[in-house]
Amino acid sequence: MRILNFGSLNIDYVYAVDAFLRPGETKAAKSLMVNCGGKGLNQSIAAAKAGNDVWHAGLLGGAAEMLRDKLAQNGVDVRLVKPVPEQAGHAIIQVDESGQNCILLYGGTNRMLTKEWIDAAFDAFQAEGEGGLVLLQNETNLVPYIIEQAAARGLSTALNAAPMDDGVREYPLDKLTWLIVNEVEGGALAGTEEEDAILPALRKKYPHCGVLLTLGAHGARCMEPEGRVTRWGSYRVRAVDTTAAGDTFTGYFLYGMLHGLSIPDTLRLATTASALCVGRPGAADSVPEKAEVDAAIAGERFGALFIGQEEMQ
Repeated sequence: MRILNFGSLNIDYVYAVDAFLRPGETKAAKSLMVNCGGKGLNQSIAAAKAGNDVWHAGLLGGAAEMLRDKLAQNGVDVRLVKPVPEQAGHAIIQVDESGQNCILLYGGTNRMLTKEWIDAAFDAFQAEGEGGLVLLQNETNLVPYIIEQAAARGLSTALNAAPMDDGVREYPLDKLTWLIVNEVEGGALAGTEEEDAILPALRKKYPHCGVLLTLGAHGARCMEPEGRVTRWGSYRVRAVDTTAAGDTFTGYFLYGMLHGLSIPDTLRLATTASALCVGRPGAADSVPEKAEVDAAIAGERFGALFIGQEEMQ
């Protein structure tokens, strides 16, 4: 199945530091890498590398042609990437010695979408075939409009509600097929900080929506629209850079969902892809190819992974 990703396009400035900056502190970085990034770009590349037919729709800021080239090099259809003269989105990323990161984001052209351009992108995508899934992140503007249009056009939708802000609570989340959140985002939408209470609260609010709740080193939980919850752990790996780990997970998770894999097989695929991703530096460049992921699973490279299921009333 095809994916239409209305996704962000950012230039990432990645600084290696011994520890994150504190208020009022000035320090020298150990190194600087300039990478292609943005959750939208990362997820398009991850979904394409997993084996999906991915179209990326976004506005390309001035002097940022490297972003379109990176998408094309990784098998993403870029006919809906539109060059504009305004400042491109970018991110300032600190990566500490443990591989954890903190990110300062500037939206730039990612926040300049128009309804007319969105409608034209939908028309072009649907002119090439029926069906498909619309993928979104909260790094662009007009996300509610895109959700409404996707539903009206009979397309499935998946929203990664990151970065989280108060506006997400007002989105028509009940029209989503999949809501993808971490524990902070999920807790904010559910109105609770108790990990075990997040999925029950989200099910009450959005009873027809599946929820993927990622928990970092503690694994993740997947609640299907029918209410069945699958819990699984994470592999213990040495993290070099976690910047694109969540985006990689999303891309491979969607592959499993769109290609009829079982939930356990989908989660095993996505977890293995993320484990490979965090073992190398960079964002888009750290996303593994599916052949590498399949080989890691077949060879049990990271050991066993516990998966359990339960029914939620």
